Amino acid sequence: MSKKDITIEYAPFKEIVIMERTYFSTPEEMARFTSVIAGGKLAGLYWAEGVVFLYFPLPASTTAVAKALIESGKVYWTFVGYSLMPRYAPTIETKEKIIVPVIDMSSDHILRKVAQWLKEQK
Repeated sequence: MSKKDITIEYAPFKEIVIMERTYFSTPEEMARFTSVIAGGKLAGLYWAEGVVFLYFPLPASTTAVAKALIESGKVYWTFVGYSLMPRYAPTIETKEKIIVPVIDMSSDHILRKVAQWLKEQK
């Protein structure tokens, strides 16, 4: 195989295991939580399918997690926080004037599926 020959393959995750999930009653509560856990640093949220959310993946730095990812396409998210937000908005502002950016991830098939699943869990 020469340097010019390259194969590109798309292999999306086959399974996402969510270990803990927390529902917030409003997008503002979700934004407030995000601001607190970020320790004042800029942090953003994802939006798809009428759900605003954030997640923390378990790093694939351990042998067991890396093996699950490679062998079965399984990833683990240690925490997902979410709230219903029917319409996309680029930011959420709380009454304390905390402004949290929101990224529209509607083009991402996997995150759309996650958002649909979260909506069913409420």
